Amino acid sequence: MTSDSADILRSLSDSRKQFKREYPRPRLAGLFIDRCLATLFPHFDSTTEDETSSLQELLSETQTLWGRLYSPVAPDESSNHRLSSSFIRELPVFHRTMLEDADAIYQGDPAAHSIDEVILAYPGFYAIAVYRLAHWFLAQGVPLVPRLLSEVAHTRTGIEIHPGADIGRAFVIDHGTGIVIGETTTIRDNVKLYQGVTLGALSVDKGLSHTKRHPTIENSVVIYANATILGGETVIGEGSVIGGNVWLTSSVPAGSRVYHRSDVTVK
Repeated sequence: MTSDSADILRSLSDSRKQFKREYPRPRLAGLFIDRCLATLFPHFDSTTEDETSSLQELLSETQTLWGRLYSPVAPDESSNHRLSSSFIRELPVFHRTMLEDADAIYQGDPAAHSIDEVILAYPGFYAIAVYRLAHWFLAQGVPLVPRLLSEVAHTRTGIEIHPGADIGRAFVIDHGTGIVIGETTTIRDNVKLYQGVTLGALSVDKGLSHTKRHPTIENSVVIYANATILGGETVIGEGSVIGGNVWLTSSVPAGSRVYHRSDVTVK
């Protein structure tokens, strides 16, 4: 080893000492999501037909992966076990809620030919399903891991949903690429978003980290492609339709139709 190499290694070693040695691993986050969704829906079971995993095996693998993922940030082993047990008891609720999302996507998309197709092939369903898992863990006070889960979905789908967002039932994401939903966003029931929608903050001031910075979307709102809605005091009233490319920083009442008008010239 040359003296330059030795100096570089010492420098890197000193720099790394400011960080903990143990962190939840992103690779484990992806594996945990895969096993968890396979437990909830056979569509995600990667085994071949003649060696389909039993439900008990999937549950066991899911719990094992969770233990490995959570242990670096768990207060103690008993806390890890209690949370794992609570999560397993919650799986039937996850299944019902996710199936309701899948049905809403199917009912609202003429290109969808079955709920199976939605579950298997729609990135919107996948991103919502992972959000629901991550949001539950965040609500239990789990640090860091919920963000890793949401970033797995972000990487795989191009849809970014912060696990802190509060999203109601029968949520629909159509196409979905480029959607961003911020941490303090509130979305009520039966809301539909198209690709490129941003539900964001008016400011990224660090001092606002514990305030509501993102908008509230009331029941049965449709927001079309590339619309941007900003601000914690911005409320989109029930039943409103927000057209494509709209930029909103103030509230609109229930039943509003908001459109962006542009001039298009064809020669």
